[in-house]
Amino acid sequence: MSSKKAQMTVGVLSRLGEEGSNPFASIVEHGVNVTQICTWEVDRWNAENAKRIKKYAKQSKIRVNSVWTGYSGRVVWNFIDGPSTLGLVPEETRAQRVADLKKGADFAEMIGAPAIATHCGFIPENWDSPLYQPTLDAIGEVAEYCQKKGLEFWFETGQETPVTLLRTIEDLALPNLGINFDTANVILYGKGNPLDALDVFGKYVKCLHAKDGLYPTNGRELGKEVPVGKGKSQYNKLIPALYGMGFTGDLIIEREISGAQQTKDIMKTIVYLDKLLTKTAEKAAKAKK
Repeated sequence: MSSKKAQMTVGVLSRLGEEGSNPFASIVEHGVNVTQICTWEVDRWNAENAKRIKKYAKQSKIRVNSVWTGYSGRVVWNFIDGPSTLGLVPEETRAQRVADLKKGADFAEMIGAPAIATHCGFIPENWDSPLYQPTLDAIGEVAEYCQKKGLEFWFETGQETPVTLLRTIEDLALPNLGINFDTANVILYGKGNPLDALDVFGKYVKCLHAKDGLYPTNGRELGKEVPVGKGKSQYNKLIPALYGMGFTGDLIIEREISGAQQTKDIMKTIVYLDKLLTKTAEKAAKAKK
């Protein structure tokens, strides 16, 4: 169903799947040919699973654009416990998670994926924070490890403001850094809006999570994720903005529910995005005449 329009490709997020199974079966059913593999299962990042994924990717004609790597330890998705449990910011889990992400890079290399992506946590707004430099060092260690393997390292947006993420990338000053732009997360965490965020860090965006959401309504819990087009992401403006920037990455649909409704929402999103991409390309072509 989906095709490459406006130099962007629509894909769908996938998981490792059960042992021996084809993790891309549902991706093929959705009619797309690109995916990002999301996995938190550190103990499954091995040669056997990499071989299985490569086998089924070839059979299903699926391109894996990156591996979204989680890490071990407790994680809480809210504003109270999140800062002390997510990413590479918490001191007590930092060393183990650096090791986990390096293992994730090894796994991506075995698969043949060009990048890993992850949440680095609530990176401090304050440059003088005692947590900032150690966090920067940890991110840099993982990113340099990726660089040696010919991989890129992508920050997933959300837990930090756009300008903090920009400063972090500038302070690291490594050539293989990029952004996995989760348009909903910027909203869900109340850190800004996706369209304005592009003005801040747009040149570093390598991939999008096509996702939508609503802003938080209290100071403890994240906002609510909703189907693309039903939230505050403004894809009708985002797609033209990305096109104008010359973005050529993938739009990977992520719908964080399960079951039949997830499938319905994903299919609707594919149609919605394809129409937007077509409309944007046609409008740009007319403007050149």
